[in-house]
Amino acid sequence: MLASDTQQQTAANMDDQSFVVLTHPVEGEHQAILGEDSQLFLSELCSKFAERIPQLLQQRAEFQAKVDAGELPDFRSDTQTLRQSEWTIKGIPEDLSDRRVEITGPTDRKMVVNALNANVKVFMADFEDSMSPDWSKMLDGQVNLRDANLRQIDFTDPNSGKHYALNNDPAVLICRVRGLHLPEKHVLFNGQSIPGALFDFALYFANNYQTLLKNGTAPYFYLPKLQAYEEAQWWSDVFTYTEQRFGLANGTIKATVLIETLPAVFQMDEILFALKEHIVGLNCGRWDYIFSYIKTLKNHGDRVLPDRQSVTMDQPFLNAYSRLLIRTCHRRGAFAMGGMAAFIPSKDPVTNQQVLDKIHHDKSLEANNGHDGTWVAHPGLATTAMAVFDSVLGERRNQLDVMREQDAPVTETDLLMPCAGERTEQGMRHNIRVSLQYIEAWISGNGCVPIYGLMEDAATAEIARASIWQWIQHGKDLDNGERVTKPLFEQYLVEEIEVVRNEVGEERFSNGRFSEAAQLMLALTTSDQLADFLTLSAYEYLD
Repeated sequence: MLASDTQQQTAANMDDQSFVVLTHPVEGEHQAILGEDSQLFLSELCSKFAERIPQLLQQRAEFQAKVDAGELPDFRSDTQTLRQSEWTIKGIPEDLSDRRVEITGPTDRKMVVNALNANVKVFMADFEDSMSPDWSKMLDGQVNLRDANLRQIDFTDPNSGKHYALNNDPAVLICRVRGLHLPEKHVLFNGQSIPGALFDFALYFANNYQTLLKNGTAPYFYLPKLQAYEEAQWWSDVFTYTEQRFGLANGTIKATVLIETLPAVFQMDEILFALKEHIVGLNCGRWDYIFSYIKTLKNHGDRVLPDRQSVTMDQPFLNAYSRLLIRTCHRRGAFAMGGMAAFIPSKDPVTNQQVLDKIHHDKSLEANNGHDGTWVAHPGLATTAMAVFDSVLGERRNQLDVMREQDAPVTETDLLMPCAGERTEQGMRHNIRVSLQYIEAWISGNGCVPIYGLMEDAATAEIARASIWQWIQHGKDLDNGERVTKPLFEQYLVEEIEVVRNEVGEERFSNGRFSEAAQLMLALTTSDQLADFLTLSAYEYLD
């Protein structure tokens, strides 16, 4: 039975071919999440918006072809007037006015409880880079977020028996949906896989908006991987349609956009303007941004990055990105969020202090630059990050007053500055081991993996495999005098597979999917063309 007269009328106006088709069974609690109302809403979104996504992705391809042919990214001439004019975003809700520390992670039940209870202001529940889109896990995640918003979530560890329950003052929850490039192959519309972004958005909104509004908040989203303001306009249209469809005021839905692609850094004003009624800020998605720098400039041999350990926010091109984001956002009344600290605590006191010192340095740089908040990947790092921002903010809730007007203009030259640093044998071998272990975990259904003291997600694995691809393409030398070639990579891959086997143990290795992961990594790294996203290829390994 449909929930309202409006829905009944909508259903009457749609023929049978205009409804989504589920290719996998929906059982148990998943039936409530993906019920008739949600399927109807999802069908409407697909009918109105899905066909525009291939056009947006084609625009990306056309832009990339120009860069591959020798052009460099730059600020758009057709939007110069918009960048020079004075305007601000619509406004920021009260419960998002203080975001000094945010924690991010996947949507499994234990993670959701622990993240909401952490010493943070916001939990970004991630359906994208830290999730492997296993069908059951994606639906489990929606159940978990529904229960969290209802304040009815808890978890008992089946191994330890430890019970986890939500505290009385949980963090604000923001849902990160998948990027426009990612499909949801378990749901078809007109015979085609639907956009994963619409699936995630529709289910989270439909199952939570009433609860959120009753609680005095609203549906909040993080939007990843945008490359152009036309993509932001697409999201604005989705939000506006949704608000009108459910009888909500324009601007009820709020979003933060991750500036994690090189093309997007040249269109931050335009993205803010396109989402003016719905946006509250931009975020420095630094790891994906580094990957995008490699991918966008892959044919430019003078801009090949060194070992990823050398590519820190101290590097001029990344510092310029941070400063420009702050200046642009604050001029428009929007938050400028800092990036992810991927470190995780160590049980060894000496190592752990080194981790905390790195967190303190990283977050001090962001806070003193003028960022309004930052990200951590583990609750054990939240207090250190919070202390840094507390000391800089003082009595303020954010740093919207930091305009950076004294800065010299950040130019395209600053944003594309080549990065100093070595390319080392150790770094290349490390990249191989990280990519191998991450891809194995991802195709096994786990998208967020602690490896060598870092919480790795798709972004850091992308950097690892794309760097090696680029070194091969441009024949770069390592510190041991070896030139990076396909045969050298294949040799190192064989050797590092054995290192990983010894590290994880024979039983874990034999029961895992390391052989498939190695085959996929080999194909991705030695191909003549750089694959846009490893997750697109890896998705074929999931049922």
